[in-house]
Amino acid sequence: MTEETRAKFRERLDWLLVPAMVALLLWPALWNGFPLIFPDTGGYLLRPLEGTLGLGRSAVYGTFLAAGLSLDFWPNVLIQAAGTVFVIRILLRTHGLGARPGLAFILVAALAAFTALPWYVSLLMPGIWAGWAVIALYLLAFRRDALGRVEMLTLGAMIVFAIASHMATLALCLGLIVCFVLIHFAGPHIRMPRPRLGAAATAVVAGALLCPTANYLIADEFAFTPGGTTFMFGRLVQDGLIERYLDEHCPDKQVRLCRYETALPDTADEWLWTQSSPIHKLGGWEAYTPESKRLILATLRLYPGQHLSTAVIAAIDQFLSFRTTLSVDPDDNFHVIGTFERILSPEANARFLAARQQRDRPDVSILNLAHVPVAAISLALVVFVVAFGQPERFGPFTRALCATVLLALLGNATICGVLSNPNDRYQGRMVWLAVLAAGIAIGSWRKRNAAAPEHVARGRADHKDGSLQDVSVSESN
Repeated sequence: MTEETRAKFRERLDWLLVPAMVALLLWPALWNGFPLIFPDTGGYLLRPLEGTLGLGRSAVYGTFLAAGLSLDFWPNVLIQAAGTVFVIRILLRTHGLGARPGLAFILVAALAAFTALPWYVSLLMPGIWAGWAVIALYLLAFRRDALGRVEMLTLGAMIVFAIASHMATLALCLGLIVCFVLIHFAGPHIRMPRPRLGAAATAVVAGALLCPTANYLIADEFAFTPGGTTFMFGRLVQDGLIERYLDEHCPDKQVRLCRYETALPDTADEWLWTQSSPIHKLGGWEAYTPESKRLILATLRLYPGQHLSTAVIAAIDQFLSFRTTLSVDPDDNFHVIGTFERILSPEANARFLAARQQRDRPDVSILNLAHVPVAAISLALVVFVVAFGQPERFGPFTRALCATVLLALLGNATICGVLSNPNDRYQGRMVWLAVLAAGIAIGSWRKRNAAAPEHVARGRADHKDGSLQDVSVSESN
């Protein structure tokens, strides 16, 4: 068999394995008999159908869900699986690991077996898109020269849609762009290649513009998805700052919440979602937003130390919280169950109710016996590569990938933990990136370790000369 024949065989095998990888990432939905749902799913779906904006529910992602309504949302999760395979394959290729078709399959199989990735792929929620945005930003910033035009446009579109689908993703992407700017100027001093910011920044700006534009077209309101103030206020209720303020200032006719000083719930979720919460007695989140803004600013002025300490604790708590969960309680899922009953056809709703998630209420906590330690070990390896990994051993672009993933996980934990409240789901939707980056780091290390000694020596010499670009040749081939 000639080398040309082998190359054609590898290329065909590579494409033949793509459907298998997609199926692997869809196994929770296939096992369930219906795409997985979360209590928020119905809120997203109703936005374009009602032509309104909702608390933290993107009308853009709701439109995406509505497009798959007639086919039980299978097109939605199929797109989420295919998109995940797409970014993983590009990532492997741009790190010099794309020549072996079976490697991508093995990596996807490992992610499907030992991480929560397939559960978020199979879930009718925008969380999986945030992970795509991180990888896409890295590729556009650091590996642009290795991308084709169609790949660049597709990655840019992924970023745009991810940002418009969730405001936390907008904050995360903006934070990463700021970090990339710092790396651009500090790159030679921290042994990292300099990112190119044009395409990545353009995609982020386009995503930021799409959100209010789409909201105007769908709901006749040129505004970002609402709810940031309400979510943060819930976290301050949970952390005791609002209780402290009320204790010190009530009674006060200017503070309507004083009427419910002794009825504050213990958690942010209870403040936001339970029917007995004072927020509903005060007219709902929209009516109460002006006062919640005033109280947030007042507590910032009066208790800056407590604000800082509780924010740090919340961010750390969120960074370390990434267990895999599945919402199965009908009391939690009542809204989406009621929404589907009204919107789906009787036959489709019967299929939804017959799915394991609704019928058997499975306990998936046993998965964390594997998911949590695998994620923790991978995260430790990512930190090691960023802090101590030598470019000639892992490759400078591998260090840049690990740095991007670590910054994304730190940023996500800060955004979600501080501006909302710590929840396993927020970090769980992102932590698979650490496992992916760790797998690529191991693959890069093995490839470079097996390289000819003169290549290693040349790489070390180039690094001493400050030429990180030359060191990375084996990553881009």
